[in-house]
Amino acid sequence: MKEFKGKAIYNPGGKAREYSEWAVNFYNGCSARCEYCYNRKGRSAKVLGGDKPTLKKTLIDENTAYEIFKRELYDHGKEIQKTGLFFNFVSDPMLPETFLLNSMAMRLCVTNNIPVKILTKQTWWVDEFIREENHNGTIWNCTGTKDKFFIGFTLTGHDELEPGAARNQERIIAMHKLHNHGFKTWASIEPIIDFVSARDMIIRTLGYCDLLKVGLQSGKKYDVVEAQSFVEWLDELQTPKIYLKESLQKLTRYTTEDLDEFFVYPDYLW
Repeated sequence: MKEFKGKAIYNPGGKAREYSEWAVNFYNGCSARCEYCYNRKGRSAKVLGGDKPTLKKTLIDENTAYEIFKRELYDHGKEIQKTGLFFNFVSDPMLPETFLLNSMAMRLCVTNNIPVKILTKQTWWVDEFIREENHNGTIWNCTGTKDKFFIGFTLTGHDELEPGAARNQERIIAMHKLHNHGFKTWASIEPIIDFVSARDMIIRTLGYCDLLKVGLQSGKKYDVVEAQSFVEWLDELQTPKIYLKESLQKLTRYTTEDLDEFFVYPDYLW
């Protein structure tokens, strides 16, 4: 497939490709202010890592951004439909500052039979989302499309590193609510700050999480034996589906082929 790099929609490269073959970014920056965030470090930090989300300059304004998104979605909808569209890599789609444009884009996707993959650290929107989906509300207005949403929360177990995000326990409660109302849910156990916290987060989601994506923190040193023991523990869970990111596979030398049927590949779609 020839890679597409639009103004809103694009094919991610590198490590991001392990999350999705298609993604959309409207904003740069995120008010969660996570200390470990890759976008807040290095050469791109001034553009991607601001603590206040700003609309990408090439999108001009929110109305123009939506029209650009709509055109790109219609042009590539058949391909995107196969794997879904990921919201977002360089911001959080459910921040109060980014929610309206992202929710409009999500609504357009699901009403056109295109799966939506959300990753967030915010929970303020969840109760209203459930109410509106169940009662044909005005913000989402996409009743009957639960099967098109795959809603994920990043879980590290370290609230002190994520000062602008909902607490990890609040995210887990939100996941329970969504799962109990029939939505597919997933968790990004990445970055692993430490394996004890990662295990705790996973245990708390069991029964309410359909997929785990588990990965290491870029540049952080880990004990190989401890990492291998962690993967072996995952192998014993037997549920839910699990994707080991390449960072963890390389460190432990465990691959998807080595593990049981509950371990999946990056293109797994619920």
